Amino acid sequence: MPEGHSVHRIARQFDRNFVGRTAAASSPQGRFAEGAAIIDGCTATRVRAQGKQMFLEFDDGLWLRVHLGIYGAWDFAGEIAVDPTIAATNGRMGQTNQRGTTVEAVLDDTGENSLTSIGAPRHTRMQVRMSEQTTGLADGGGEWPPPVVGQVRLRLLTDTTCADLRGPTACELQTPDEMLATLARLGPDPLVDDLDDAEARFVTAVRRRQTPIALLLMDQAVVAGIGNVYRAEMLFRARLDPHTPGRDLPEDVVRALWWDWVHLLGIGVETGQMMTMDDLSPDAWRRAMASRDDRHWVYRRAGLPCRVCGTGIVLEELGARKLYWCPCCQA
Repeated sequence: MPEGHSVHRIARQFDRNFVGRTAAASSPQGRFAEGAAIIDGCTATRVRAQGKQMFLEFDDGLWLRVHLGIYGAWDFAGEIAVDPTIAATNGRMGQTNQRGTTVEAVLDDTGENSLTSIGAPRHTRMQVRMSEQTTGLADGGGEWPPPVVGQVRLRLLTDTTCADLRGPTACELQTPDEMLATLARLGPDPLVDDLDDAEARFVTAVRRRQTPIALLLMDQAVVAGIGNVYRAEMLFRARLDPHTPGRDLPEDVVRALWWDWVHLLGIGVETGQMMTMDDLSPDAWRRAMASRDDRHWVYRRAGLPCRVCGTGIVLEELGARKLYWCPCCQA
């Protein structure tokens, strides 16, 4: 499932390429035809990401709410104006790791770091992507607008940029009151909320519950944006047993979890990768950027030796999701 860093990168794409511009809206798939007709010809005025959800406001007063879910993604084509922090991960600029060493940017072979496809890992939609004929980022080549390929729920098209939405869990129009009600149900997001207030909300929500911390981190009403990857990695980085009830965690430990999420989310938005290993050498950073196998401490490492203690990483199911953890380091 696309996690919070991907949604913030998508929002930045929309801010630079759609906000302030009139967009033609259509639903080639037909499942959002009525909604597309309402916003067709409207001007996008504002965009906001909160956790795993994006909200795009139009000048008719309505908001487009998109929740990508497990399989959803936005595919962009045309002349894409790039956010400077995102441009750094597209090979046009150097990439700076956590220690400040500048190394050449490396693209993930699954496409997670792509400017033209953000959301679910590209391999889940490879058959669609391989058949698409999209234009370059600014070269103007190819057919315009690009042909519709696959099940496109919503297409937004300006004079120069096209955004196709595929496979979302939710795609709907909301009134301002409905949009605010949706936001009220979501937990804090470090990139949009006041950090100190958000920290307090997070600490209170965790420490009043008997629920295991592994489930609380995935609860979008507790904290917005954390999914299965960040959950496993944050718990390992904190050396926490994932089954520990939230109310049993010391306050300073919960606060440290919040600030680690602030740290990791910032890296994710900047690089396009869920990079969770710190203090890597330039060569190790390049390997991690290119391959998920070198990027994480425990995620998808079931049965492999812990990178710290050598104990086999455990895989179990918790809350209908896969949980990876080290029974020694996180005891």
